[in-house]
Amino acid sequence: MRLRSPRLPCSYQQIRTIRSTQGQGTQSSAAPLGSNRHPNELHKPLAPAHREPPLSTLPLSSVLRTFLITSVSSSPTILGASISLLKRMLKSKSYLVDVDRNPVIRALLYQTFYKQFCIGETRAEVQKSMQQLHACGYTDVILEYALEVLEGGAENSKAAVERWRKGMLETVALANSGSFVGLKWSGLGSSALQLMKDKSPPSRSMDAAMRAVCDAASAKNVSLLPAAEESNTNPGYEAWTLNLQRIYNRPSSNGSRRPTVYSTYQAYLRATPGVLSSHLVDAKTNNYTLGVKLVRGAYLASEPKQLVQASKEDTDNAYDMLVENLLKRQYGGILQPLDSKPDPFPRIAVMLATHNADSVRKAQKLRNAQLSQTSVDHLPDLCYGQLQGMADEVSCELVQAAKAALEAGATGEEGMVGPPKAYKATTWGGMRDCLNYLLRRAAENRDAAGRTKATREAMAAELFRRIRARFGLKAT
Repeated sequence: MRLRSPRLPCSYQQIRTIRSTQGQGTQSSAAPLGSNRHPNELHKPLAPAHREPPLSTLPLSSVLRTFLITSVSSSPTILGASISLLKRMLKSKSYLVDVDRNPVIRALLYQTFYKQFCIGETRAEVQKSMQQLHACGYTDVILEYALEVLEGGAENSKAAVERWRKGMLETVALANSGSFVGLKWSGLGSSALQLMKDKSPPSRSMDAAMRAVCDAASAKNVSLLPAAEESNTNPGYEAWTLNLQRIYNRPSSNGSRRPTVYSTYQAYLRATPGVLSSHLVDAKTNNYTLGVKLVRGAYLASEPKQLVQASKEDTDNAYDMLVENLLKRQYGGILQPLDSKPDPFPRIAVMLATHNADSVRKAQKLRNAQLSQTSVDHLPDLCYGQLQGMADEVSCELVQAAKAALEAGATGEEGMVGPPKAYKATTWGGMRDCLNYLLRRAAENRDAAGRTKATREAMAAELFRRIRARFGLKAT
């Protein structure tokens, strides 16, 4: 059941989710792969221009906090110093900087970093925050449990697996039906990370924990998004994830086509198109729905250069071409079939996890073109995901477009025909766990964390817009 909060300051409280299913072998007759688009089309907003600016739906406190934090993360020097300071604070045993004992330090971190990127420490806080995100128009959240695993660190393997199992089951219980839960197989412990590097199957206890979480998610209609990590773990990661897809992603008796388990594909790796092609064949052969979460990739600094695309532009092109292949359910361009006479695409469901506005606009433009020619029943389920506290200018544009599409459909007017489904990925758990988790993610993704200029500029523009509106000044 969707929770709503009528007293929140957001205006998009009536967004509905449209479930999309698909038939086998159906392909759209939309524009061909690699078709040229006028550059100006990439900068057109998804919703009609007469609407309020997308960021107007955010409360002022969120705009101010995001502007402050993105101003910090936009500077590599300041970001590095902030990360180092937070690490020292979290490791220190001094009362003066203890986040659990010093109420001033705790309040400062809670009102800044924690509230920016995390959804709550308790079940009640998580549910309240989900209400707020629903009220702002988001379809739902991608909920992740704050769990830090230190590679090579001393640990009790049995205890690590049990901690992961309990935390993940509680996270699935917190999630709404039809939403997503993010996770990492490495969360099972450093032993799991090593097994993936060795291309070995999970231990018996790990396999039992993974299946318990999958069983709970399947029963609640929650989809799991296991994240890919560094490329030296990918073969093991792919084997573990595909094995679960074969079990849990078979056609459902209730007609739902959204799978229980997704695999993550990193567009910055040169091998990704070939890997995806082989997984499409596996899904077709074994009759299951392939869940595809497409990301650009987050470990650029540590990956061997010969394994990744030569430039960011090449990565962007690879991402967008793969999106076209997936949404059209056809091979072409960089996604080539393994056989000269390939079988039709299997059933697929797609999560586009990206902060890139151009990629989002291209994907939604293609989906709208498809929907002008066929029904949603014949298309892959499509969702978008952005991190809480980041890329709000992208997320809010999707929310605004969804509202415009639903209103156009209700009135019979011309307009958007494909209400996009926007999800915010967020972390829950105690402050110390969450901050340690966020620091590790920041260290892994420092290159991405520094690319927040667009968000910072968007928040600055929104602040100036509100100031001008407050004093009755026209926008320039």
